Amino acid sequence: MTDEEFLAARFEEHRARLHRIAYRMLGSDADADDVVQDVWLRVSAAGADDVDNFGGWLTTIASRVCLNLLRARVTHAQTSLDDVPVEPVIELERAGADPAAEAQLADAVGAALMLVLDRLSPAERVAFVLHDSFDVPFDQIAELLDRSPDATRQLASRARRRVRSADTADAAPSASRRPIVDAFFAAARDGDFDRLVGLLSPDIELRIDAGMSATSVVRGAEAVASRALMFANPGAVLRPVLVDGLPGVVVEVDGRAMSVMAFEVDGDRVVAIEAYAGPRRVAKLTLPA
Repeated sequence: MTDEEFLAARFEEHRARLHRIAYRMLGSDADADDVVQDVWLRVSAAGADDVDNFGGWLTTIASRVCLNLLRARVTHAQTSLDDVPVEPVIELERAGADPAAEAQLADAVGAALMLVLDRLSPAERVAFVLHDSFDVPFDQIAELLDRSPDATRQLASRARRRVRSADTADAAPSASRRPIVDAFFAAARDGDFDRLVGLLSPDIELRIDAGMSATSVVRGAEAVASRALMFANPGAVLRPVLVDGLPGVVVEVDGRAMSVMAFEVDGDRVVAIEAYAGPRRVAKLTLPA
């Protein structure tokens, strides 16, 4: 067996996985086939004698090809989707669910998922697909995207919330998670620190987007509870909404929207909070009437 035949045999062992990665990123069998062929041409030209992790190397090459194709899809040549903030979808929460409508919606989950993926920026889509579908570590994805691991983790987190909002078949109804959100604000208004901590996951993350260059992050139940008590406003009006499919609120003071918060709930605890803070930042969001 020649060296090229040996390399081709090794490549064939990974072909199916590379195709799955490319298909999840691009949503097209034909495009996925083209990506796999492109990867093979690059690998056969470069050789793999000095490559320790052959599968990881192929994944990186395929992901980079997909990333370039996603960026090429941007219609405005001078604007990169990676540099445009993807704003959350905020809508009123339905008071009740029509079982027939819910069943019809569940039948369309696959199509909805692809539509949601198409709305993600190239960097978000790559981070989400590689980490959540193929267990690629954030450190490796960060190198591919030329971002920090924390920034890459946030990209995947935001993409995950958008995908969950479409995956109605698996996601718990928002109404079942709303009581936890209500309990959070009740404890904050009462100044009950221990009750607040009990409602939060020990490794909870509070991400605050105030329109600055970077999102600030508060980690840990006690730190997040302290922050909630510090900014609790008994005079605020809380308007229930869905934020990317998650239960959330628009916080209004004297009739003016001051912040928007989204809560990721697992069981009886809040595991993550996304906050858009300040009237200037909130003014950039599209709020339901």
